[in-house]
Amino acid sequence: MTQNIYDNQDFFDGYSRLNRSIEGLDGAPEWPALRELLPNLQGAKVVDLGCGYGWFCRWAREQGAKHVLGLDLSEKMLEQARALTTDDAITYEQADLEMVDLPAASCDLAYSSLAFHYVEDLPWLWKNVHRALVPGGRMIFSIEHPIYMASMHPGWIEGAGGRKVWPVDSYQVEGKRVTDWLGKAVIKQHRRIGSLLNLLIRTGFSIAHVEEWGPTEAQVSLRPELAEEKERPMMLLVAASR
Repeated sequence: MTQNIYDNQDFFDGYSRLNRSIEGLDGAPEWPALRELLPNLQGAKVVDLGCGYGWFCRWAREQGAKHVLGLDLSEKMLEQARALTTDDAITYEQADLEMVDLPAASCDLAYSSLAFHYVEDLPWLWKNVHRALVPGGRMIFSIEHPIYMASMHPGWIEGAGGRKVWPVDSYQVEGKRVTDWLGKAVIKQHRRIGSLLNLLIRTGFSIAHVEEWGPTEAQVSLRPELAEEKERPMMLLVAASR
């Protein structure tokens, strides 16, 4: 079972102070790049895997999606999502992504933002998602970049000119990584880029786009704290089709 860290009150309180929690999709710097990967959602059936506050679920409906199912392990996140939503075409359910059973051919788009790196049995989940998509359906997701995850511990060191440098820690060693992010002992699952992409291929997906996301100069100008994210890739954005 996936660790339910978001129902830890201290962790949840810390997460609620992030820009992406306060401002929604506009507060997520990777959103413009992720949005470009999305298909036309008019009349689409959508599932959001790890929906959090439900920001994407509501956006999908604004784009004309017929129905959106938001799944999340955290009841605290779902409480917030339900409080922000007044739309009968959006359904929120509590579910562990390692155990959820999606009906076959039940959705046109499977979307996930920064959730898959918590999932240990990713092969099972992606096989389930592949079965749930209609022919030609798409899976669009963001995930912590493997280099970013492998450089979270022991943390940054000071390089030449006082620059922050993140030493990569055992990148080739896949498996559980424990880090302190908004709380103690947060468990994530490290996989190499090749492992992620090859798993998609073995599952039957066709990869349409892969992006090692970093902020634009315009974004850094508006939010100078993003400058450090240009030192190494922070996220991996992927678009794949069934």
